[in-house]
Amino acid sequence: MTEERLSFQAEVSKLLDIVVHSLYSDRRIFLRELISNASDACDKLRYEALTNPALREGSDDFRITLKVDADAKTIEIADNGIGMNRQDLIDNLGTIARSGTEAFVKQLQAAGKSGDASQIGQFGVGFYSSFMVANTVEVFTRRAGESEGWHWTSDGGGEFSIGEAEVAAPGTRIVLHLREDASEFLEAWRLKSTVKTYSDHIAIPVVLLGTEEKDGKTEDTAETLNEASALWTRPRSEITPEQYKEFYHHVGHAFDEPWHTVHFKAEGAIEYTGLLFIPSQKPFDLFQPERKTHVKLYVNRVFITDEAPDLLPSYLRFMRGIVDSSDLPLNVSREMLQHNPVLRKIQGGLVKRILSDLKKRAEANAEDYAAFWDIFGAVLKEGIYEDHERRQEVLELARFRSSTTDGWVSLADYKARMKTGQDTIYYITGDDPEVLKRSPQLEGFRAKGVEVLLLTDPVDEFWINSVPDFQDTPLKSAASSVEGLDEIAGPDASDETTTEDKAPADQIETLTKALKETLGDAVKDVRASSRLKESPVCLVAEDGGMSLHLERMLKQAGQAGIGLGSAAGRILEINPAHPLIKGMAARTAQGTPDSLADMGQLLLDQARIVEGEAPADPVAFARRLSTVMAGAL
Repeated sequence: MTEERLSFQAEVSKLLDIVVHSLYSDRRIFLRELISNASDACDKLRYEALTNPALREGSDDFRITLKVDADAKTIEIADNGIGMNRQDLIDNLGTIARSGTEAFVKQLQAAGKSGDASQIGQFGVGFYSSFMVANTVEVFTRRAGESEGWHWTSDGGGEFSIGEAEVAAPGTRIVLHLREDASEFLEAWRLKSTVKTYSDHIAIPVVLLGTEEKDGKTEDTAETLNEASALWTRPRSEITPEQYKEFYHHVGHAFDEPWHTVHFKAEGAIEYTGLLFIPSQKPFDLFQPERKTHVKLYVNRVFITDEAPDLLPSYLRFMRGIVDSSDLPLNVSREMLQHNPVLRKIQGGLVKRILSDLKKRAEANAEDYAAFWDIFGAVLKEGIYEDHERRQEVLELARFRSSTTDGWVSLADYKARMKTGQDTIYYITGDDPEVLKRSPQLEGFRAKGVEVLLLTDPVDEFWINSVPDFQDTPLKSAASSVEGLDEIAGPDASDETTTEDKAPADQIETLTKALKETLGDAVKDVRASSRLKESPVCLVAEDGGMSLHLERMLKQAGQAGIGLGSAAGRILEINPAHPLIKGMAARTAQGTPDSLADMGQLLLDQARIVEGEAPADPVAFARRLSTVMAGAL
């Protein structure tokens, strides 16, 4: 038999070093991961055999076996599942996190240094945990439906080898050659307690093979170590929190604690059982473009797929778990699932239950719910514009940062705190809540003590335009409209800017016309502002127009013709009470000064800078600034 030696990806070599030296404090995890992989392999073969019974080759019922050889210091974990061929071995055991990104490994290294295994567990290292206890790992496998068997081996260094091998039946057998400090796993009691703790929920029997002396003869033994029944079929009263947690670890390939568990059985026209979990840590693929959901679909306890497109909407893709239905045919194909009305009805029931549970958690413990929102809020908000039927439900669950309070704020909280005379919910979009709080666009709102919601997730720019109101109270952008602000009573009437504080109206009118003429197409309009209290100028969007933040996002995404340097409907507002504007207005009233063009461009560039943009022409900006400063000396 000839073997071919291949190198791991560079990132995988680094990963293996992290796994061996700094990954987990509890090394029993390796057995759980290998048993979970074996269970998945059996589920896959069970599904494939529905349409191709020959794949089973007359084998007995599925099972996972453990075997210890104390003399050779080895443990074998075997299954009679789908098995692997040569390419499967390369793809599954020579690669991790298919992107192979260096950033992925850096995240693992950072988590390893912090000693937080729950963080590392997000990345699902699975098979590689074998090297925590073994200095050499061998895999003997044959894919169902194929005649060639394969042998894979590695010492966890930079290479692995693959060669043909005689494998009697489809499935996979993994042989771990244990390290000296891992000899405890040669003890039967250790394996039994580990399986009972971590894998009791596995629906396939986990059997410990051995021998015993009886009547002077050596007889083979086979002891089933787990309950070997699907956890979701058991009554909730008989399932412990620890069993729920370990099932979540298994089905979600995760290591963190579940933040919430949803276990229910729907009865009626359509019957199904759901056992779903909300993680407490952010899955690493949460924001991948595919936005795939990760809930496994079973039909009468037979695994069908973990990619059912209509099982949950993409805005609930952080959910992990299973759904088992008795109203779908066993031979349902993945293609048929895309248009199955039963699946649509199941989705409706699942979403209703999940949103209901979230509402209860939010009402019962606001601080606890805030922890959930910190992690998954940006994803859940996608449902506001994607799910029209449940838009109001998701809006009620949504939380936002605020200009006047710390922590998260609901729309209901905001409405309860509205000022006398206020009939509008105001918001502003941007990247950083602390920067938004200091925005010139909010000066008038701050002076009145009016709360403004700070929307800083990219998704906010998309849902906000499709939601005109919340419970009959309109939502308006504070960055474009100040309609109704004058009717709101401020904290102290003496703080209001009086007419005497401002430049005369005729002078301001002359100045705005002159600035509009000199700025040309760089702005859509120039007007006096009622919002500005401290700053001389600011840029705003016209009512109903594209926000400055969205414009900036599109520009960064490479959308042609978009940017603050374009004539995209920006309005320059000036503060009639600011000394600079008052001085410019007085001089312009006596005739247009030669420096007005430079001063107008400087004001516009200043407004751009405040909005996080660079001046349209940095060289010209520097020249104008030097000229104006020199003239003042």
